[in-house]
Amino acid sequence: ASTIIRRYIDLGNALNATALNAIGGNYTCLLNATDLAMIDPITLKLATLNSSGCLQFTKDILYDKAKRAFSDQHYLPAYYKLIEPYLGGAPGVDLKALSKDNVNMKISTFVNLREDSLLSLTPSEVRDLLGSHLGDLTKWQNKPPVQKWVRRQKQSELDQLHIGLTGGTQEGYINVVVPKLPSSASLGAVAMMLHLLPSLLISFLMMSVLS
Repeated sequence: ASTIIRRYIDLGNALNATALNAIGGNYTCLLNATDLAMIDPITLKLATLNSSGCLQFTKDILYDKAKRAFSDQHYLPAYYKLIEPYLGGAPGVDLKALSKDNVNMKISTFVNLREDSLLSLTPSEVRDLLGSHLGDLTKWQNKPPVQKWVRRQKQSELDQLHIGLTGGTQEGYINVVVPKLPSSASLGAVAMMLHLLPSLLISFLMMSVLS
């Protein structure tokens, strides 16, 4: 498939709606950045590409093109269905906007969102985004990326979802990020500094007294 696509493009053929429909959801990930740049956003109105299994840069590029393609339908109920296949590249601000539109996002779509975008959502925004599918979130609470999202939330706010999510931060506690241990060379430097610290402090105090 990769060879055929490469040959087709090298012969100067356009990635029009016919070509994109042939590529479909099975071979979208074979397109590189140069190939993706050739796609006219308007052609996405006549073809659907599934980028869910692709690298993030592919998802980001296709989402941007799809958003432009369907911009004239942004306020119509049909907009969500049109943009849904490309939401893996959506920034957090766009997901927050969608949460106000009663889109009832499927959990399969939710867990394939861009991680930084998903982590930016509040519990109330997730509730509004998933709608009738909110209960499915509990099936993923111990799996990435939902597990990571849960750990960043206050447990009191998760409790307000009334679906039994656990693992959030308790009131009065904070999540602590464990720093990366230094290398042996760094440890040696630290040990040397600690060894010299008393002498340095004494010298500093003597200079202060004498001055």
